[in-house]
Amino acid sequence: MASSPATYDLPPMGDPTAIGVAPSIPPPPLLGEILVAQGAANSEGLARALELQREEGGLLGEVMLRHRLIEEDHLAKALAWQSDMPYQRDLPLAEEIPAELIEKLPINFAKQRSVLPLMRDVAGRVVVAIGDPSAVETIDAVAVLLGEPVDPVVAAPSKILEHINKAYARLRGGAELESTPKKGGEEEEEFGQAEELVDMLDANDEAPIIRWVNSLIFQAVKDRASDIHIEPGERDVVVRYRVDGNLREAKRAPKKFQNSINARVKIMAGLNIAEKRLPQDGRIRRKMAGKDVDMRVATVPTATGERTTIRLLDRASVMLGLPDIGFPADTLEQVRSIINRPHGILLVTGPTGSGKTTTLYSCLSEINSPDKNILTVEDPVEYQLEGISQTQINPKIELTFASGLRSFLRHDPDVIMVGEIRDRETAEIAITASLTGHLVFSTVHTNDAAGAITRLVDMGIEPFLVASSLVGLLAQRLVRRPCPDCARPVRPSESLVLELGLEPSKFYAGGYKFPDVKGMRTLPAGTMLEAVGCPACRQEGYRGRTAIYELLMITSQVRRLCLDKADAGTIRNAALAAGMVSLRFDGARKVVQGMTTAEEVMLTTAETGD
Repeated sequence: MASSPATYDLPPMGDPTAIGVAPSIPPPPLLGEILVAQGAANSEGLARALELQREEGGLLGEVMLRHRLIEEDHLAKALAWQSDMPYQRDLPLAEEIPAELIEKLPINFAKQRSVLPLMRDVAGRVVVAIGDPSAVETIDAVAVLLGEPVDPVVAAPSKILEHINKAYARLRGGAELESTPKKGGEEEEEFGQAEELVDMLDANDEAPIIRWVNSLIFQAVKDRASDIHIEPGERDVVVRYRVDGNLREAKRAPKKFQNSINARVKIMAGLNIAEKRLPQDGRIRRKMAGKDVDMRVATVPTATGERTTIRLLDRASVMLGLPDIGFPADTLEQVRSIINRPHGILLVTGPTGSGKTTTLYSCLSEINSPDKNILTVEDPVEYQLEGISQTQINPKIELTFASGLRSFLRHDPDVIMVGEIRDRETAEIAITASLTGHLVFSTVHTNDAAGAITRLVDMGIEPFLVASSLVGLLAQRLVRRPCPDCARPVRPSESLVLELGLEPSKFYAGGYKFPDVKGMRTLPAGTMLEAVGCPACRQEGYRGRTAIYELLMITSQVRRLCLDKADAGTIRNAALAAGMVSLRFDGARKVVQGMTTAEEVMLTTAETGD
């Protein structure tokens, strides 16, 4: 054995150490020595880890991971060598793991023990990944559960957990109603308690209704749906998902399950299951495949029974940075110049579902820092942002956008976000706030950026107040992205190129070079992507969405037009002449960059008059 960890030389496991002499069994090498010998750590790092271990206690590997002295893969490799087990750096794809193996292993057992069956080897034996090779009892338990011998391999626990979530999510995706729920008091008793925040996929032996609703939500998350519609019909209950802005039918259930399904969703949302005559609103927060899923629930009585809509709130999408939500480099620079001003109003415009909240949250996240006091009043608070005070309006107690905004002015804010300017009172307070040294973000419903100016004037705001308070107007729409698995480049007709506002000769020659945007693709000169359809996108040709923008900067010319009470068309034309990129042309740029299709842009911008 080497004299120090720095020069420790690993002998082949099980080799005799002498010729002609009965070999003695050396003690297993120490973990620290193995890590140094494998190059995962150095002597100084090991000494530091041993010192920390003496101070904090615990296993050496855990201490080194906690203080980022080694990578998890390096620790797994060292533990594998120490235990004389194979090391598996890359696990097979979750969808390749045989379902019959997963079904025999409860998900909570797999997560708690960090163990997962992976495959059968050429000899037909089950290969099992384990995070702790010293847990012999876990390996034995897996063999018992599977009913056959297993061959363990060591893998990083985080990789095992990721594959557990994916593999069991795939397995649970097809759960259906297979038996009639309990009747009378039994059913109400079953629905009488709300669940704790546990992984919904762990509920593998719950009642059929619970499994069915969990499956419903899981499949919606898996399909990237923004909304789930549970609609009672005359003979059955229809479930539809809204994916990338379009509704499609997902599944059906017999009419007899209608009340049980609604009761289950109400319990999850904390609603009154006995109240079926009035609309109700609630919220659900659950875990699904290891990640938090936030949902808003709304019920309303209809002629055929209660209808339920569940809005799925994707925290990951709303927490995106400004470069991630489709801003070209030139527009991104202008937006950043606006949101870093000390005062003024930035209005984001567009119809419901056009991504306005995501854009505003991204702006807030961009400027959020300990030296800023940021307050928001929203309807509702969709996501809680760390370091930002958020208030939800409640008209029943006269907490409105206007009253909330008015009270904010007494809390020394630097930045205020108002969910929507709906009336003159809210507009007046927002303008007052901006003119007294505050930066205000809000939204209005108009077709284009210039229309926001005339909307404020129509509310009764004096033009000189509008001109002096606004600093930027951002219109936006969401367009679908072509499926990366099946979209193909095609040569479009000259008329289509002209409709997009492009010069055909320049386009066909590949002469357009637009500012970079995250997610852009390089296409052959003179081509655009065409949506085709494949199993990955459910034959729709699209997967995911991006935004197109129209940013109107408030220049001195725009202010003069506002003071002159010019109409929206005049203001828009002046802004275009000064270099503003219209919604359609920003869409055209993204078509050239392979981020959407011409058909999507034409459809989405049809009402803007471009």
